[in-house]
Amino acid sequence: MKQAQKNLTGNARDLWVTGIRNIRAQRTNLDNILEMAGDDASDYLTLVIQQASEATDELIEWLEDEAPKKDGPSGIGKSSILKMLYGNYGADSGQILVSHEGRLVDIVSAEPRTVMAVRRKSIGYVSQFLRVVPRVPTLQVVAEPLLTLGVDAETAQARAADLLRRLRIPEPLWSLSPTTFSGGEQQRVNIARGFAHDYPALLLDEPTASLDAKNRRTVLDLILDAKARGAAIVGIFHDAAARAEVCDWEIDVSEFAPRGAA
Repeated sequence: MKQAQKNLTGNARDLWVTGIRNIRAQRTNLDNILEMAGDDASDYLTLVIQQASEATDELIEWLEDEAPKKDGPSGIGKSSILKMLYGNYGADSGQILVSHEGRLVDIVSAEPRTVMAVRRKSIGYVSQFLRVVPRVPTLQVVAEPLLTLGVDAETAQARAADLLRRLRIPEPLWSLSPTTFSGGEQQRVNIARGFAHDYPALLLDEPTASLDAKNRRTVLDLILDAKARGAAIVGIFHDAAARAEVCDWEIDVSEFAPRGAA
């Protein structure tokens, strides 16, 4: 367990662990609601559940990792910027313009249905968490962005299979749900899904974190391939060597973070 839990004893520690377990159960319930709704789920319901899932994942992460640092520096908002670009977080002012089907869409003011359409076709997001409907096979999970766009199943699954091979996910696992995988395997499935469609814009939240050298190299090659075809990429990289290899510009978020943030 994380440092915060090490500092707890007795009933306090038990309550901490139980709280995390209960929140994880609620996170699973969100996925189940979306699965039961199926094709009947409106774009608005889908968006709301996805945003609730984002918030729940962040709470779990804070409980497991960030809580012990309450006397130290807090986050400076790197992931929050990506979530604003993707439309998960609202912006108080300004515009976030994304080119979509020959026109500029302002993510800040767009209707939920428009935001969902932009996500399907024009802007991809590889977050730190894999969010999928339970019991859906991994091959289907990776192919889903293409299937949603009307790509035939054979082509979509061939692309998914190629990415899973490149990211070293063993083929016997493709028929299983990635929710049963290890953290590292889930991260690679998440990356494969994010690169399945050639999105004109990509948001990458620490895509090389926790990867071994071979898979790190594969992910960097995927990013370079996307750059070569003209994709616009905004990424968070704590890996200085990776940042130097794939980035054209660097922005130090701490320079404009609120006073008191790290």
